[in-house]
Amino acid sequence: RHDGKWDVNSSWHAKYKDSAYVFVAGFPYEMTEGDLTVVFSQYGEVVDVNLVRDKATGKSKGFCFLAYEDQRSTVLAVDNFNGSKLVGRTLRVDHCADYNEE
Repeated sequence: RHDGKWDVNSSWHAKYKDSAYVFVAGFPYEMTEGDLTVVFSQYGEVVDVNLVRDKATGKSKGFCFLAYEDQRSTVLAVDNFNGSKLVGRTLRVDHCADYNEE
C-alpha cells in the first residue's frame, strides 16, 4: 500500500493485466453462452463467450473462455468465482495469459 491506495502491480493478478479473458470450467453441460453471460456479468460486461463444444455432437464440454470489456473485471471474477458452487458443481475460474480464439 502506498498513501492509502493498493498497489495493483504487487498482486499476482498483475501478470495477466493484458488479457481480458478468463478460463471457466466445471459448470453444468446444459449451460449456454447466454447463461454464462448472465452469471459472469455480476463482475463486469461480458463481451465474448467461447463455449467449447464437441465437434461431432455439438454438446458443451463444460468449459469456456470468457472475455470482459474491462480487464479489471477478470480479477473480480477469478477471486469470487474460483472454487464457488454453481448448480451443485465447483467452478474453476482462472486468468488466460494469451488466449487466441481459433
